Amino acid sequence: GFIAVASGGVHTLALKTDGSAWAWGLDDAGQLGGGAAADRSAPVLIGNGYTALSAGNFHSLAVKSDGTLWSWGYNLFGNLGDGTATNRSSPLFVGGGYAAVAGGLFHSLALKSDGTLWAWGNNAYGQLGDGTTANRSTPVQVGSNYSAIAAGGLHSLALKNDGTLMVWGWNAYGQIGDGTTTSRASP
Repeated sequence: GFIAVASGGVHTLALKTDGSAWAWGLDDAGQLGGGAAADRSAPVLIGNGYTALSAGNFHSLAVKSDGTLWSWGYNLFGNLGDGTATNRSSPLFVGGGYAAVAGGLFHSLALKSDGTLWAWGNNAYGQLGDGTTANRSTPVQVGSNYSAIAAGGLHSLALKNDGTLMVWGWNAYGQIGDGTTTSRASP
């Protein structure tokens, strides 16, 4: 059976107990990871050996049991982390040592097993947390001592090991919860 699911803009990812990853829905940018841009109304196998996954709006992220991070789909802002702006319809190796991922609208977050937090992709509102609004097409370290991550459309959230909640990015509606409507480029 299935043990985890993730919902993108118009696609869905799911993880089974045997480590197989599955996808279905819209595939216009290769976000299903099946190697061919073809919409699917039923689950299609992405691959095996996965332990975590997340769906951005039009891109997908997953971690394998060996700690390697893989991404695929839409990549105009570098949200796949491979240093390019080329869409990918098959899982692409990003790096090693990862434990968790979170996909936003056009940005990505990843947590390494050592507690360091990494981000890449669109950064128009500071959602990468590196103190700038420059897009990044490869992972940039945001900080350390983190234990959990989540990505909104244009903002990001992370829990520190001590339970402190850190937030940053677009804040027009107060979504980062700091009592203002000012966007923040740093946690």
